[in-house]
Amino acid sequence: MADAQQTEALVAAFRTDHDRVKREVQKAVVGHEPIIDGILVCLFAGGHALLEGVPGLGKTLLIRSLSQALQLKFGRIQFTPDLMPADVTGTTIVVETPQGRDFQFRKGPLFAQIVLADEINRATPKTQSAMLEAMQERSVTVGGTTYPLDKPFFVMATQNPIEQEGTYPLPEAQLDRFFFKLEVGYSTRADLREILNRTTAGAVDEPQKAIDA
Repeated sequence: MADAQQTEALVAAFRTDHDRVKREVQKAVVGHEPIIDGILVCLFAGGHALLEGVPGLGKTLLIRSLSQALQLKFGRIQFTPDLMPADVTGTTIVVETPQGRDFQFRKGPLFAQIVLADEINRATPKTQSAMLEAMQERSVTVGGTTYPLDKPFFVMATQNPIEQEGTYPLPEAQLDRFFFKLEVGYSTRADLREILNRTTAGAVDEPQKAIDA
């Protein structure tokens, strides 16, 4: 009986935390409630999310608002055809020190806690694969040295519909790293009206810290 009561208390506490985060995100994001719910499921379950939709639907705003609500370090990677793996993970550079020249590792944008991989299918499969170890092992290996990533670590990738020009299909190994694939549709008329009201009202209600991550 005591175990059942403890479980119920934990479930109630989790529901409260979930609702707090959701309310803060909805201060900035209008509509798309199923998408927000899906992303929160991925986050709390320790997975990653893949969002598919045309540009301009608020995907970047959503993930940035989530990082604000959780007060976690945010990183954004804009994937392009000429992006290299070192641009994602980081690279070793030569620096001048009082003792002479030395090699130092300079971390890439992947070293964050909430990472937006924007338009991931515009990069080549070689660059896409630079995300594999980080998403599975929560670490990055460069030059034979493994660097652990901060916890929690959550990747939300966006991709354009595959029929659009200049896109590369994600490898099966990459798709396997995502907990959910969520399709983002257009906002309703009511949501567009609310967006218009918020953006023309002057003061914008920014998401605040909801829970301790």
